[in-house]
Amino acid sequence: MKTQNPHYREQVRAIFDKAPFIVDMGLVLSGLGPGWCESVLAVAPKHLQQDGYVHAGVQATVADHTAGGAAGTLVRSNEMVLTAEFKINLLRPALGDRLRCRATVLKPGKTLIVAESEVYAVRDGKEKLVAKATVTLAPVETGKKGDGEESTGSP
Repeated sequence: MKTQNPHYREQVRAIFDKAPFIVDMGLVLSGLGPGWCESVLAVAPKHLQQDGYVHAGVQATVADHTAGGAAGTLVRSNEMVLTAEFKINLLRPALGDRLRCRATVLKPGKTLIVAESEVYAVRDGKEKLVAKATVTLAPVETGKKGDGEESTGSP
């Protein structure tokens, strides 16, 4: 896949570093390239549900946000992506000391981008696929021109 933004790395990093909920959660960008993104989460007690498994909401957030990172690698510098819809399959209880997620864009588009995320629980050095999500994202203009200047809104 081909990016439309030579500065996509910085913009996607900002998606992870400047989102207060994501920072508080502890989700960290671990890799990216045109059309893909990877993240990791060190599992803490705050991420668990009552039975000791990683909460479904945590897994959904990891899958959704990482898909946003993958889609963000393909949009123009004056665009960002917002999730329009997602579906997640929780395949087995997530038990481990870390989650790893890899998201890949399946279909890039001008109005909608479709990505797939796979969430793995890492325990004793072994990974198990615990969730798979399909995420539809919409590119939206940020109000900034491609060269970094603010747009005035007039032609």
